[in-house]
Amino acid sequence: MPNRSSCSISRHFLLTFAPMNKRYNDFGDFLLRTFPDKVQKISINAGFTCPNRDGTKGFGGCTYCNNQTFSPEYCRTEKSVGQQIDEGIRFFARKYPRMRYLAYFQAYTNTYAELDSLIAKYEEALAHPGVAGLIVGTRPDCMPEALLDYFERLARRCFVLIEYGMESTLDRTLLRINRGHTEADSEDAVRRTAERGIPVGAHLILGLPGESREEMLGHAATLSQLPLTTLKLHQLQLIRGTRMAREYAERPEDFHLFTADEYIDLAIDFVERLSPAIVVERFVSQSPKELLIAPDWGLKNYEFTARVRRRMEERDAWQGKKATV
Repeated sequence: MPNRSSCSISRHFLLTFAPMNKRYNDFGDFLLRTFPDKVQKISINAGFTCPNRDGTKGFGGCTYCNNQTFSPEYCRTEKSVGQQIDEGIRFFARKYPRMRYLAYFQAYTNTYAELDSLIAKYEEALAHPGVAGLIVGTRPDCMPEALLDYFERLARRCFVLIEYGMESTLDRTLLRINRGHTEADSEDAVRRTAERGIPVGAHLILGLPGESREEMLGHAATLSQLPLTTLKLHQLQLIRGTRMAREYAERPEDFHLFTADEYIDLAIDFVERLSPAIVVERFVSQSPKELLIAPDWGLKNYEFTARVRRRMEERDAWQGKKATV
C-alpha cells in the first residue's frame, strides 16, 4: 500500500502538472514546456558501431537486437548527417510545415568513436537551420568524461538529451541478453550525466526472459531512485534474425509474450510505482511488420497509448500512486 505522503505528492502532480487530465507525466507535454514551437525528432544513422559487436565487449550484439527496426527509410549510412536531416524534414514538413527538429542519433552506440569524429557529427546536425537540439542514444558503458565535458558545454546553448539503453536493472538479465554492462554501469552513467546538468533518458524492456512480474515492477523503484528526466518503456518483441528469436524457437517455455490487455495492465502497474518526476516518453515500441515475429497486436503506438489512458481512468490509476519516493 502507498504511504500517505507518496499519494499526496502524486495527486498534486496529477492535478498540477498533467494537462488535459493525463494521469502520467507525458513526453509531449514535456516538449511543450521546453520549446516555444512544435518539435519533431529526426532519426539519424551516423554509421557508428557498438562495443558489443566489434569485439571490445563481445560479438553479435544484444540477443534481441536488429538495428533495422530503428531506422526510417531516409536513414542510410551512405548519406551525410545533413542529408538525412534534409530528407527527414521533407518527410515531416508535408504534415507540419512549421516545426523545429531534434536530431536523434539513434542507431547503434552514438558515443562510440574518436571524440573529434563524434563532435563533428553532432555539430553537423546542429548547423542545420531547422535543428533545435540533439538526442543521443548510447550505452551506459560508453560515456567518457571528455565527451560529457562537451555535452555540458553544449547544453548551455541548445537542448541536449542523452538516452541510455539500460533495458533491465537485474545483472542476471543483462548477462543473459548479452548486454555487456552491469546495472552499476547504468546507474553511474545516469548520475554522472545528470550531475553535469544534462537531461538523461533511459530505455527499459518489459518481458525479458527470466524476469517475474514482480521483478519487472521492481525496475520502477530502482529507476525512481535515479536522476532521470525521461523513460521509454518497450514491450519485448521477437525480431527475425536475432539470437533471441532462435532461443524462442528452441525454448518457447522461457518466454511469456503478453497480450495487449495484459501488457497495458503491466505498464500501468509499473507507472504507478514510478516517480511522478520522470517523463514517460512511450509505453511500447513498434517494429516493422516484416521483421516482427511476435507479439503482433495490430495497434499503432497512438492507439495503444489511448487504450492505456482509458484503462488508467477505469482503474483510477496515476503515475506515482504506489511509489515510495
